[in-house]
This record gives sequence, C-alpha cells and structure tokens, in this order.
Amino acid sequence: MRLAIAQFRPKKGDYAANLARIGGILADVAKLEPKVDLVVTPETATSGYFLEGGVRDVAVTAGTLFQDLVAVYQGPAVDVAVGFYEIFRNRFHNSCLYATLDGQDKKKSQVRHVHRKIFLPTYGVFDEERYVERGNEGVHAFETGWGGRAAVLICEDAWHSIAGTIAALDGAQLIIVPSASPARGTGVDEEGTRLPASMIRWEQVVRGMAGEHGVYVALASLVGFEGGKGFPGGSVLVGPSGEIVSRAPLFDEGLVLADVDLDQITHVRADSPLLADLEVAVPHLKLGIGDWGKGIGKNRTAQFDPPVKSRSPISNPQSPIPKIGAPPAPIDPLAIDTDLVNRWLVAFLRDEVTVRRKFKKGIVALSGGVDSALTAFLAVQALGKENVIGVRLPYRTSSAESLEHAQLVIDQLGIPCETVDISLAVDGYLSQAKDAGPGRRGNVMARERMIALFDLSERHQALPLGTGNKSERLLGYFTWHADDTPPVNPIGDLFKTQVWALARHVGVPEVIVSKPATADLVAGQTDEGDFGISYPKADRILYELISGRKPAEVQAAGFTAEEVERVRSRLDATHWKRRLPTVAMLSQTAIGEFYLRPVDY
Repeated sequence: MRLAIAQFRPKKGDYAANLARIGGILADVAKLEPKVDLVVTPETATSGYFLEGGVRDVAVTAGTLFQDLVAVYQGPAVDVAVGFYEIFRNRFHNSCLYATLDGQDKKKSQVRHVHRKIFLPTYGVFDEERYVERGNEGVHAFETGWGGRAAVLICEDAWHSIAGTIAALDGAQLIIVPSASPARGTGVDEEGTRLPASMIRWEQVVRGMAGEHGVYVALASLVGFEGGKGFPGGSVLVGPSGEIVSRAPLFDEGLVLADVDLDQITHVRADSPLLADLEVAVPHLKLGIGDWGKGIGKNRTAQFDPPVKSRSPISNPQSPIPKIGAPPAPIDPLAIDTDLVNRWLVAFLRDEVTVRRKFKKGIVALSGGVDSALTAFLAVQALGKENVIGVRLPYRTSSAESLEHAQLVIDQLGIPCETVDISLAVDGYLSQAKDAGPGRRGNVMARERMIALFDLSERHQALPLGTGNKSERLLGYFTWHADDTPPVNPIGDLFKTQVWALARHVGVPEVIVSKPATADLVAGQTDEGDFGISYPKADRILYELISGRKPAEVQAAGFTAEEVERVRSRLDATHWKRRLPTVAMLSQTAIGEFYLRPVDY
C-alpha cells in the first residue's frame, strides 16, 4: 500500500478554501506513479485548529464533507482520511472522516469510518472541551479500500496507550494519527535531529505504539502558525518495528510518500509476538480491574504460600554491589538551541506576516538596542532585506550612540530606512504639561513613537513588528499601549538572556549585544538600574516563579529574599499590562467571555 501524508497549512476558518486545497492535493496525487492508495491529512485540516467559538462557523456533517470531497475529486479510486470539525446528532466534535473516493465511478465512493476524538485536552493552550464534545463510540478498526484494516486516533487519543492497544487488538494494521499540536521547547532526538521538545515526545509515543503492537503508524501533523502558536509539521510514518520510515519537513509544507508493507507486520509479529501475548492475557488483565472506579486506592490482600525452612540461611550478609554512575549534570532551563529557535521564529514571521495577515513588508522601530536589532535580523531572513523597513525615531535627548547603533543595523542588513525626529510632536504636548516629570515624559515619547510607527506602517503598507522580550513583559517594564502595540512579536517569549544568545547567533554586532540595556528615555537610565537586579538573576527568578515555584523554593536555589521579592512584586503587580482592558460583563454575548474568536480568525 502506498501512503501519502499531506502536511499543509490550512486557511484559518475557511472551509471552502481548504476543501479546494485538499482537492488540489488529491488531483496531484492522482497523477503519481506508482499509484497512491491512501492520503492522510492533519487534524482539523478543513479549518485550522484554534478556532474557539468559530468552530460553529466551520463545522459540517460527515455527510457534507464526504459529498464535497466526492464532488471535487476526479481521479482513480483512493482512500482519504480528513480531519475536520463535525456536526453529529446536533453536537460538535473534532473528527476524522475516512472514505474511499472514486472520481471515475462516483457511485463506488463510500464512507468507511468516522472517528470522533475521545480525549479532549483542556490544559495549557488547549480548551477543546469548551467547544466540542467527546466521542463516545470508542476506538474501532475498519476495512479499507486498499485491503487492510486501519484505525484512527486523533492527537491526544494517541497519548493514552490503551487507545492504540484497543486499535491493534481490533485488527488494525495501520493506525492513523491526525494531529494539531503546537511546538513547545527544544531538544535533540536519539538520532541527533534538532526538533521541538514536544515533537520528540510525539515521536516517542508513536514509535512506542508501533513497536509494541507491530503496526504502522502515520502521524499527520498540522503546519503553520495560529496566533503565535506554531504547528511544526514533521509528520512521520513509523514502521512496525518502531523505526521512522519517512519524515516531513519542519515548519514547512510537504507531501510524505512511503510504502506500507503488510508482510513486514507478519515478520515483526513473529519475531516479537507481544500482540499475540496480549490477546491471550487480556481476559486475565480485565479480571484484575474489578468494578471499575470502586476499588481504586483500596489495598488488596496479598495471596501467597506460607514460609518453609530456608535452604540457605543468611548468616553473613555480603557487601552491596558497586554503585555506578554520577549525578546527572544540571541542565540550564534557559539554554536554547539557537539554530532551531532561529528557524522557528523566521517561520513564524513568514507565516504571520505574509500568509495570515497578507502583508509583503514588515517595519521595525530600531532603538539601537539588542531587542529591535534581533527582530530586524529575523525579519530580513523571513521577508528579504528589501521588504524590511528600519525606522529611527529619536528625541532631542536621545543618546547619539543609540542612533549610531540603529544605523549600524541598517547598514549591515542593507534595509531601507527612515529617520523621524519626534521632538516637535512630544514637546508640543509637553509644553502644555508643565508638571510632567521624567516618567510621564518617557511615556509620551514611547507612545509618540508608536503613533509614528503605525503611520509609517500605513504609508509603506508594512506590518509593525514588536521588539519586547519576555523579561520586560513579565516585569511590566514597558509603556502600556506603546512598546507592546505591534501586532506581531517574534521575541516576546524569549527572556533577555536568551535574546542575547540568539542575537549573537544571527550576527547582531557585539557592540549592541554587550552594551547595558536601556530604554533611552532618561539620560543615564538603564534597565538593570531601574530593576535593582541584573537580567541573568531576574530571568532565573522569573523562570522559577512562572513555573510554579514558591518564593521560599526560589530562595533555596541561591537567591536572597530581597532579590526574589523584588522580582515577584513586579511580576504580580503588572498582570494588567499583559491583558486587554477589563470590560464590565452585562450579557451572554460579552466579547472575550462568551463571544470568543482567536486573534487571527
């Protein structure tokens, strides 16, 4: 059986456009030789994943999707597995339709199976159970158009090992896993491939499932970015010994073509008859469960024979065996794989600017600091130097060094630039605010810079790119509705120390990376001077606090009570700066409470 995994980027919330895209993929596949027997798409391929209340806009019945696929397909018979949001018996589900399409004799087309996702993640970035309901039909294998048996597990279903076991026991030779799992963390797999840490975990799950049961597993992963959450792709076909047969590209679209050899399953199961052993043992395992849910946590009486006279009484205990190994080396939680993160953020900018928001250009306010410099370097990789506009926005008291360093970035990247002096605009207002102190004056400058940046954005038809890092955002060290205003920010989840590391990796001039960070709003001002603590210390304290550690636990890691409290108090006092304005809720259609749509819907 020849398999194709269609790893592609859906158009968010556009069922018709995505159906046309799937139709185009099927048309291309129909021309391939040797013939493809099965095409698998990712989870929610007809709409994109993070839709929130928009699920209601794009959900269709399985019959509707099947009808539309039959209408769009003109080629020879082929099986398809398509992830979609479904309406079934007046309820919404996250589902996968498995059907045989025959474009040459449409009457032979048929629906073979519909799997409705059972395990709905509601943690971290996920909130599925709010928008769809669990499938209650269980896990089942079914007959396919290519002569074997398959089963479908959607994303989180596969993380529960019992689901794969049930599929294999029901005769599945291929388990299809459509997935929409955002990338988190970085790491290196056992083969030395640099991947997001979440992908490494995914590969462990599907390889374990395949190797334990002697089945093929096709993991079809969504690709692209939705509201900053990056689906990494990297779809894989895993063979029945747990080996990766083929892998799709990272952070890019691709069609994975591979062969499923059912005879290979026979050989693997003969060499390692784990599934046969399981089939024999299952009735006895089930007896151990008892009345499900009633005996959990209760002690059972141990059954064993009474003691008899020992054949070898112990009179002289021997020394323990030698201890081998040393404590593992500590892992720096703030260390990043700069090469992988670079690729990740470039893919993010390319996707968010050009694909999601339909801009060709980006515009960056260059302050002369490392954050804006890094954003510009990433933007040039993503969009090309001709499509990134650097803007210098000095005030009359701005440091000459800031202007020089901003120009250094412009010259090194070779990007078009503008310089707009904001002094007249700022002074015009401040002339009527005689009592404005340094804090207010700095806020006026920061907000005036955003007025200028967004005006230039309109003139150049270029999307403003944010330059605020995670440390500043967590400490509230920015001007509300100023520094945080640009709609797309590639570095907002990087601590300052991580910004320095990535900046050096991409080639930001060292003179910019190593100089003291400053907002340059008041002469002599520095970030660390305002904080009363260095960024390396603040970043580690922040990491521990947002990871759920108590202040006392953070102190035990080597920080003083004063240092921890200094960071904690800023973190807790500035949540409001990281949220939209608080609106009094009066109705059941309140925006952001009941009427929920993602930012890029």
